[in-house]
Amino acid sequence: MRECFKPEYGLAVNEANVHGILSLIVWSLILVVSVKYIVFIMKADNRGEGGILALLALLLQRTHRTADSKTRALLVALGLFGAALLYGDGIITPAVSVLSAVEGIEVATPAFAHWVVPLTLVILFGLFMLQKLGTGRVGGTFGPVMLIWFLSIGALGVRELVSNPAVLAAINPWYAVSFFFEHNLRAFFVLGAVVLAVTGAEALYADMGHFGKRPIRLAWFAIALPCLLLNYFGQGALVLRGGIAAAANPFYMLTPKPLLIPMVILATMAAIIASQALISGAFSLTQQSVQLGYSPRVQIIHTSRKEVGQVYIPEVNAALMVGCLVLVLAFRSSSALAAAYGIAVTGTMAITSILYAVVARSRWGWSRLAVGALTTLFLLVDIAFLVANAVKVEFGGWVPLVIAIVIYTLMSTWKLGRKQLGELLQRGSLPLSLFLEDVERRKPPRVPGTAVFMTSSADGAPVVLLHHVKHNKVLHQQVVLMSVQSEEVPEIPGDERVTLEGLGQGFFRLRARYGFMESPDVEEILICAAEAGLRARPQETSFYLGRERLIPRSKGGMMQWRKKLFVLMSRNARSATEFFNIPPNRVVELGTQLEF
Repeated sequence: MRECFKPEYGLAVNEANVHGILSLIVWSLILVVSVKYIVFIMKADNRGEGGILALLALLLQRTHRTADSKTRALLVALGLFGAALLYGDGIITPAVSVLSAVEGIEVATPAFAHWVVPLTLVILFGLFMLQKLGTGRVGGTFGPVMLIWFLSIGALGVRELVSNPAVLAAINPWYAVSFFFEHNLRAFFVLGAVVLAVTGAEALYADMGHFGKRPIRLAWFAIALPCLLLNYFGQGALVLRGGIAAAANPFYMLTPKPLLIPMVILATMAAIIASQALISGAFSLTQQSVQLGYSPRVQIIHTSRKEVGQVYIPEVNAALMVGCLVLVLAFRSSSALAAAYGIAVTGTMAITSILYAVVARSRWGWSRLAVGALTTLFLLVDIAFLVANAVKVEFGGWVPLVIAIVIYTLMSTWKLGRKQLGELLQRGSLPLSLFLEDVERRKPPRVPGTAVFMTSSADGAPVVLLHHVKHNKVLHQQVVLMSVQSEEVPEIPGDERVTLEGLGQGFFRLRARYGFMESPDVEEILICAAEAGLRARPQETSFYLGRERLIPRSKGGMMQWRKKLFVLMSRNARSATEFFNIPPNRVVELGTQLEF
């Protein structure tokens, strides 16, 4: 609430303004979180997984047959930019959450004010260092801590509320409407502060795969929402009693002085948990991006044998940590950092509404009237929040936008570059039937063992196989053409993982399918292939990979700067040997030079 009474808004601390702001907060929680996300958006799950990329994959499963290429490209662009905005949110949220929690020290002991920033940096550094332990270990105490947190803030709100129960009248939406009539444009810009109450809604949707719909809905309606409302009403009652001094930090002023330090500690733990949700979401988002072909290969470490979605990505963790620490050092207070906060998540919320409408219409067959009415309601709220936050661009809101534009450029460049490279390699391959006919006619020498040729295409003879025959002039007794395909679903059942096809002449076509929440594993694929009838002894199996040296040419395809960017990304991508978990002592790489 303190952000709503910032000096630049010029609002007097009186009953009408407090009731109006409280009404805006209450109905934002109800409409955005409870109605939009908990009731409607969470219906759009991709086999239990949520988040904007899961939503994008869900709608593309249906629209790839019915939508024209321009519509599909627009949907993909919206989904990618929404995902890119979430990365910006993932950098800002830990910084502002921990910083605002630690600032309680100033209320408890003003002499320690100069320790706020250093302590915040230490906590954030420790949080990111602990990520390698895995979400399961880091989050082992999340449930009890969050229960204590919500019950505590609810109790503090009740303590103040009993002294002025009249603030409960703010549940009447007319107070919000009259607030707009009285203050006009200033009331609209206050929405930029009100949105801070609902910024966790998108994270709830993204984490749906970890917790499930039912537990999230139960926790929200039974514990989180009632406790949040009680605390906000308590803050309102305190501001009415204490005036502008109480509005400076009403949350901590609700707490009795002897309990301030314990509350600062509890608030910091809650901030860490909220930050953990965004960090885990960034890991999950990156894994989905890799599997859907929007990101280069990165090191994906599974931290749980039970939960496939619990992953740790060192590169992303390091980038988020550096970004958070830099933001804390640059802004140095949660009030200043709040200017950069909000525009990323409100942009993602608006994009989620649009994609949800497409899913409801194309996949579920909702009527145009129902989709139009619901989407209009959602977008009216989303766009109001987005425009209200747009004024923050000059004061720090540019930070998440710049991050999002950079990440969107990287993701779209990688997808387009891989597509053009795949087309180039496809043109350089040979129809498999012609290749097998040539093998039968020439009868090249066959050596004992199995050769596995990794190929991104499930059809034709891969270029690396043609180079091998051309230069080495021999073939193994058994040749396996293995292609690993990513599907637009979170997971593939084990019995549907691989298909094996005999091609004659000792050749086999092996296709492996993985969902976008899974990481490919060649050893697992060969075990499944053995069950399907492939006989390959591990110590007699060699893996042949192609390593392309890309040379951007001046004309055709992508613009020159994007080609150079794609080459740079390709050189820094994780090797296929590590990504596919191939035994490194069994790998043979054949290089080729390609102009594109």
